[in-house]
Amino acid sequence: MIKTNDLTKKYGEMYAIKSIDLDLSEGDLFGFIGPNGAGKTTTMRILATLLNPTWGEAYVCGNSIYNRPKEIRRLVGYMPDFFGVYDDMKVIEYLEFFAAAYRIKGEARRKVCDEMLDVVDLEFKRDAYANTLSRGQTQRLGLARVLLHDPKVLLLDEPLSGLDPRARIEMRNLLRRLGQMGKTIIVSSHILPELADICNKIGIIDRGVMNVCAEVSQVMKQVRQHTVLHVAVRADQERAARLLEQQPAVEQVSEQQGILHVRLRPGVDDYSGIPTLLVEAGHRLTLFREEEVNLESAFMTLTKGQGKVDRAT
Repeated sequence: MIKTNDLTKKYGEMYAIKSIDLDLSEGDLFGFIGPNGAGKTTTMRILATLLNPTWGEAYVCGNSIYNRPKEIRRLVGYMPDFFGVYDDMKVIEYLEFFAAAYRIKGEARRKVCDEMLDVVDLEFKRDAYANTLSRGQTQRLGLARVLLHDPKVLLLDEPLSGLDPRARIEMRNLLRRLGQMGKTIIVSSHILPELADICNKIGIIDRGVMNVCAEVSQVMKQVRQHTVLHVAVRADQERAARLLEQQPAVEQVSEQQGILHVRLRPGVDDYSGIPTLLVEAGHRLTLFREEEVNLESAFMTLTKGQGKVDRAT
């Protein structure tokens, strides 16, 4: 659906993006992560055919950005970080205006506008003036606008920026629904945890260079140096800790706030025998789970050069 090769944009001697390679399939929800000014917006604008690269190639649904920009625009919905709304237009009028621009006519236009209001949960605001909406509602209205022509690809630049906690949750749920509809989505953010639980692939970009481009699960797996288990028993915690320390697969056992943190040796990923061992020794387990590596931890490790993740294919 989206493929780039050596995609580069220079302004004088400064690289906005440098040698971006990306390969996304239908239904991928790609989290584009990086600080402000890292090159996320530049990449999206090139894919939307709003900006020409200095060199390199990009294809959207098999169409080259150089030879078939009109075809790409019919297939892409691009929502910038900030966009204006018309002060004297109601929400439904705003959508109908853009539907007309997409040459959707008559009853079909009213139908698709109503459907998009339902998708983004804004039916109750259909007759409100667009400039009276909250930031979160405005973002959802913008998403409804780019969905009017049923694009196959969505390019969403910082859609969660500036939203309150409830609005962020609602927007994340909406993005999940769109992914389930089979749309290929690139969503950018500089706030790492916002994308960890909704994306199947992530790219980490900094100063125009894509340091990481991989499946989320692959990032988590490769950045993890040790598996850590959280274990709690009802009594005799010290005895349980000594028992665990004697196991060949265990490298270290420590206690934090009543919970044993059991670090396994590198390469050990089968710990299925540990609960049985504790139970057979007479311990009553109240907690046993593997510690998760979150996206923020992965980002800090990778950007410090402590880990490396191969590019996704």
